[in-house]
Amino acid sequence: MSDVFTKAKRSEVMSSIRGHGNKDTELALMKLFRRHGITGWRRRQPVFGKPDFVFPERRLAVFVDGCFWHGCPKHSNLPANNRAFWKKKMAANKARDQRVNRTLRKEGWRVVRIWEHGLAKRGEVCIRRIQAALGTSIAPRGGTRPTGGVVGRVPPRGGP
Repeated sequence: MSDVFTKAKRSEVMSSIRGHGNKDTELALMKLFRRHGITGWRRRQPVFGKPDFVFPERRLAVFVDGCFWHGCPKHSNLPANNRAFWKKKMAANKARDQRVNRTLRKEGWRVVRIWEHGLAKRGEVCIRRIQAALGTSIAPRGGTRPTGGVVGRVPPRGGP
């Protein structure tokens, strides 16, 4: 069946569609946060670049990048059709990611980017990267906890 819109109208319609993240990967990371006692994160915060997770007290932005849309060197394959368009699109996506990283860092944020495939296959490694950025480490729930009190929890506002 042929398209009911002209090429220009289809482009306009498609450009107005805005995604809201990859729900499955975000849910997987939320489960890991909970299992490891990582708190203080928020979603859908008004931070430049729209991070998937924000730790406002620690000024940490976490992005879970989809392998296709962000050009994963291991898993991203350009579609065979309209290859020139997709090359340009992927290059623009990568440039935007770099611009977001630079801008957030200039504003005093730390940025962690996790590949979708890394979260699926090596979630514990991803958690350790986030804990390192937060300056924390904590054993999974049910495991032994490090000495020195509760680590990984953000104190309430106004002090400890």
